[in-house]
Amino acid sequence: MAQTRWEVLNLIVQQIFASGIAHSSYILGGNNTCAVIDPGRDIDIYMDAAAQMGWGITHVLETHLHADFISGHMELLERTGASLVVPRSANCKFDAMAVSEGDSFEIEDMIIEVLETPGHTPEHVSYVVTDSSRAEVPVCVFCGDTLFVGDVGRPDLFPGKAEELASKLYDSLHGKLLELPDFCEVYPAHGAGSLCGRAMAAKRSTTIGYERLYNYALNIGNRENFIRSLTENMPATPDHFSRCSEVNRIGPELVEDLLPLKAIPSEEFLGLLDDPENIVLDMLL
Repeated sequence: MAQTRWEVLNLIVQQIFASGIAHSSYILGGNNTCAVIDPGRDIDIYMDAAAQMGWGITHVLETHLHADFISGHMELLERTGASLVVPRSANCKFDAMAVSEGDSFEIEDMIIEVLETPGHTPEHVSYVVTDSSRAEVPVCVFCGDTLFVGDVGRPDLFPGKAEELASKLYDSLHGKLLELPDFCEVYPAHGAGSLCGRAMAAKRSTTIGYERLYNYALNIGNRENFIRSLTENMPATPDHFSRCSEVNRIGPELVEDLLPLKAIPSEEFLGLLDDPENIVLDMLL
């Protein structure tokens, strides 16, 4: 996984990019503590990065119920005892701090405010960060799959709700995220290659002002045309998307509790191939 680090005022944003699914997760750090945003399943990379910086992981933030991967939030909760922050409307089945519009909390000098930004999913939120030691205006936003570089989140993951979610996405973008300052840094949860959008750029971060000018979806003239554009000619949705969302809502089983992998000798493997009930999955790592 690739890592990128930005220093923004008195805070540090470290991006972890998983190229296979073009997923971006983040570590938001201060002097001594940090938060992990939208973590992937393998949490060692966050544990190692935090230890290298001398940070304790005190918070884990989820912007939404991820559809394309199993999240590492339960693993981080088990390993660190961090506060787990999730959208209230996600109705998660595990203990967590459920947040909604207008809620806020602090990590050192960082004030994190919650915006409800549904559209890609019904329960989506974005986390707006202000460094109170330097300014009274937002410096960055972790917007999950609401706003991407050059694109916006697809609203067609839920059968029969595409137009309704596209309309909500329009409001989330124009009524909330585009109200942020133009200089506000935008850190999305996916980049080019992900099926959570249609036309994401390869660049992995952006600003509100740049997207205001050059994002095709933000420059569609009205709500009706926006809905039509985001609900027609979209790529097919992988069938695991709905299953992953529900697993993340319930809380994934800890990796340490899963059955261990078993090595199979070649002769036994060839014998298993003769049974039509067995399926061979070829994984290219």
